[in-house]
Amino acid sequence: MKHLVIGVMLGLSAGALQAQEAGMFARLALDARALALGQALVADVEGASAYYNPALAAFTRRPTLGLSAALMALDRELQSVHLAAKMPPQAGIAAILRHGGVRNIDGRDASGYHTQTYSTDEYTLLVAFGTQVHEHWLMGIGLQFYRTDLFEGLKPVQSIGLDLGIIYRATETLHLGLVIDDLLARYTWNSSTLYGPQQGSTTSDRFPVRLRLGASWLGMAGRLRVLAEYETAFASVEVRQRAVRLVGDVPREGLVSERRWARSGQLRTGATYRLTEAFQVQGGLDRIGRLPEAGGWQPALGFALSSQLGNLPFQASYAVQLERYGLPPLHMLSMQVFF
Repeated sequence: MKHLVIGVMLGLSAGALQAQEAGMFARLALDARALALGQALVADVEGASAYYNPALAAFTRRPTLGLSAALMALDRELQSVHLAAKMPPQAGIAAILRHGGVRNIDGRDASGYHTQTYSTDEYTLLVAFGTQVHEHWLMGIGLQFYRTDLFEGLKPVQSIGLDLGIIYRATETLHLGLVIDDLLARYTWNSSTLYGPQQGSTTSDRFPVRLRLGASWLGMAGRLRVLAEYETAFASVEVRQRAVRLVGDVPREGLVSERRWARSGQLRTGATYRLTEAFQVQGGLDRIGRLPEAGGWQPALGFALSSQLGNLPFQASYAVQLERYGLPPLHMLSMQVFF
């Protein structure tokens, strides 16, 4: 049974078009604000999340602790912890820990009988630093550490990714951002401990390298903020084709695998409107331009409420997003405390 389960799990990332790319959970929304704004945050100087651009760490105004959790269908889990602090005179640092997982996976044998229940866990830790290098320019760098544990019989794997980001202050109300995500990151699996040295193999799944360019505009006397970004992703996909080869003098048909680079693109947009000093509404669209068979567009709505927790400023946020493929909506709650 364990051979069947792990084969299916690894097969999710080894298909002809790799519908599930490596590290996919880390590209889900970090918190309720990100979810509500369609994750169009590459130049979001108000939220200043280094997860979406390490250069944004330089916009941190005071030490911040953030917590987020999502309510998702199909027994999926997603949580995050976010710490950020200002580094005088013009820099900032952030650390973000995320966990994603799936529970209650039904294990069955070849005859269809239940055997046991499985689960998966993935983690990522981002450490980011951003600083102002010129009156109009800010730069940042982030190191992201990944770990995934798919199956008890398979050794967990780790990887490191590199993020590079830039912010350009065009005017007081217009900021532009550019980020390159997940350079060098890949998962390398060795299934010889599961299948044995004869049948086991080594599989390497590269993370897509993503190039994101976007803008943030503030208007209506500071009440309205509009955000937009475009992402181009370059993914290494494994293509398997049937071919006839000579084995000795005998022709045999088999599968031949080769790696190819595939490119995809999508647009994101979002907006916030501050109704009062303590309350703002948010909305956005993710995956604009994706075809229906790839999940289509994903609209989201949310709000943020600011208050006091004792003597400390406090913000609570909620967002809901329509999920792909007809799944129930995704709900997310977040809170931030400013010290």
